[in-house]
Amino acid sequence: MNTRPKIIVLDDDPTGSQTVHSCLLLMQWDVETLRIGLADDAPIFFVLTNTRSLSPEKAASVTQEVCQNLKQAIAAENIQDFLVVSRSDSTLRGHYPIETDVIAQELGGFDAHFLVPAFFEGGRTTRDSVHYLKVDGVDTPVHETEFAQDSVFGYSYSYLPDYVQEKTKGKIPANQVDRFLLAEIRSGVQERLTHLHDNQCCVVDAETQADLDRFAADILATASQGKRFLFRSAASLLTSLANLGKQPIAPEAMAQYVRGGKPGAVIVGSHVKKTTEQLAKLLEAPGTVGIEIDVSRLLDKSAPSHAALLAEITQTADQIHTSGKTPVIFTSRQELTFDDAQTRLEFGEAVSTLLMDILRQLPSDIGFLISKGGITSNDTLSQGLALRTAGLLGQVLAGVSMVKTPSEHPQFPNLPVVLFPGNVGDATALATVYQRLRSST
Repeated sequence: MNTRPKIIVLDDDPTGSQTVHSCLLLMQWDVETLRIGLADDAPIFFVLTNTRSLSPEKAASVTQEVCQNLKQAIAAENIQDFLVVSRSDSTLRGHYPIETDVIAQELGGFDAHFLVPAFFEGGRTTRDSVHYLKVDGVDTPVHETEFAQDSVFGYSYSYLPDYVQEKTKGKIPANQVDRFLLAEIRSGVQERLTHLHDNQCCVVDAETQADLDRFAADILATASQGKRFLFRSAASLLTSLANLGKQPIAPEAMAQYVRGGKPGAVIVGSHVKKTTEQLAKLLEAPGTVGIEIDVSRLLDKSAPSHAALLAEITQTADQIHTSGKTPVIFTSRQELTFDDAQTRLEFGEAVSTLLMDILRQLPSDIGFLISKGGITSNDTLSQGLALRTAGLLGQVLAGVSMVKTPSEHPQFPNLPVVLFPGNVGDATALATVYQRLRSST
């Protein structure tokens, strides 16, 4: 009997799977969908809760709903051993301890919960319980970076026991946080893990993937003996826990997934400066044709602007596709001003609705789809493609995932979809991904 625990990841945005491959992402969390994740052959699956974009109350509510449904699904699938990971941002932004508190309350009986924010691909390491971010080649304590000033998730400490005390408002004092230091991890902590109880809060050092490999091996060995653990981590721990090895097809060779060698489509919603630089480079690549959406037209309430824009862009995209080229559909780059935050929010929703309507009217035989922007990617999976699940193929570039739609998808079966966060990669990264996927013919 396989005693390896199932790794269940509640992911607070769509990018937590950026270090693994060959597993399922679930966009829904009803009991039947969760059973699909639990029954899958892969040792790990992701539930995309997107809670970092929600209010604390809504984040707690969504997490509670997922956990209550998980309890039923775990019982139905007769899963005996499992680990739960609350995957979040490696710069310590997110709803901690709200999400881990709800998970512990609903799934109960954890012996410990571990904070493991190291994310090596992004230059984040933890040493002597201090979390660092590499800035211009220098390890900088995260409380000295822009991320600590976040208007929603700001914090004052890089020393993780102090961070825990701050975030739990003193409920867990710093001196009651267990520290797992580098020297201990490297010599093995299995004996120590067996003595943890009552959801003890622990913080974990890691400077290299090998550190987390050793820690994960000790965790899995202890869990197989009946200890129950919960994690609040970034993506690098998942690499070690899942232990999947190299992805089946190398990032440079992922054109093998492109349907019929056909040209694809690119949708760009992100507005950050890096995306605009990447878009400019992409539009220089052979075989691409830009379609700019003048989103200011959506401000005109008197005209049937949505329908008119949709018809124009769809027709142009069809013509570009028929000519054997890849349409690059992007929102106009100029900043618009709004009277208040609510108006801005409503306008953002109108733009997103238009993008997803465009996606649904793309030619059904496109070879691939690239979605640029975190929110755009989340909308692409859950709304534009209306996916229940997607198979994660791996990374087409460091930190850039590729998924595949199910073979029974009514419009785009087996379509490779690239989920490209707004702030990932250098100026040429988007063009590099396109070049890797475009047909060689």
